[in-house]
Amino acid sequence: MLVLLAIFGLIFGGLFLHGCTAATNIAHNAIDTAAAQFDPATMLKRYEWFKDAAAQCDKKLADIQVYENRFTQTKTMYGDPKTWPRDVREQVGLWQSEVSGITASYNALAADYNAQMSKINYRFCNVGDLPRGATEPLPREFKPYQTK
Repeated sequence: MLVLLAIFGLIFGGLFLHGCTAATNIAHNAIDTAAAQFDPATMLKRYEWFKDAAAQCDKKLADIQVYENRFTQTKTMYGDPKTWPRDVREQVGLWQSEVSGITASYNALAADYNAQMSKINYRFCNVGDLPRGATEPLPREFKPYQTK
């Protein structure tokens, strides 16, 4: 009987210690994950990704505006699109295809930027918490480009 009690005691003791070890491992994993996520090198890498993505979004918007100006100039120069020479119509069609591609690329990048930004409240979007050398906070969101 005493041997049976000793065996059950060892089993339950082992299960208790295993549970404590598992809980300790979970706590250590949580601490390690938080430390890795908020490590200065990781935060700098994320800031640089957001900075690059914001610059790419700005460039794509500027490219779209360049094409819009080309369309306006072409209409001013040649008048009614029905009277345009064939080569001009083909060129405008090519430009419209390029604008569609740039717009789709911008929308995809803006969606990715917005999704990443919404995952956590990054401090580098706040004026007081900018990295050394940064003058303006990054935008919290890019609006998708509105097409007609």
